[in-house]
Amino acid sequence: MRVNGKCHCGSLVFNAEVDEATAGICHCEDCQTMSGSTFRWSVSSLPDQFVFEKGEPSIYVKTGASGNKRAQAFCPTCGTHIYSAPRGAPETVYRIRVGTLQQKQKLAPKRQIWCNSAQNWVGELASLPANETQ
Repeated sequence: MRVNGKCHCGSLVFNAEVDEATAGICHCEDCQTMSGSTFRWSVSSLPDQFVFEKGEPSIYVKTGASGNKRAQAFCPTCGTHIYSAPRGAPETVYRIRVGTLQQKQKLAPKRQIWCNSAQNWVGELASLPANETQ
């Protein structure tokens, strides 16, 4: 599936070919901390299918619980997280943050990982009162 996306401020603009079957949610504590939320939603793209049309991201390298290093790409102006990738050359796959994509409505998660770290109330979201806007 062809997608296009950008950071919040528009300093980074990109397009990619993604595999819809890889759309997923990660509940690990790193994703919770780095997203400032309860999980991160991402989809895979191969390096030769992901292109920045505008701008270059800043990279932060984190070491996961496994000891593996992952590059975290984000906008140097607004801080929007764009992707993560295994650190090293060459990167094998980009995990693009679905929230940055124009086509996010078409990328429903197909799996969840690190569920042992999930907040215990996540499954109850559908039962909460909901407003269409603030």
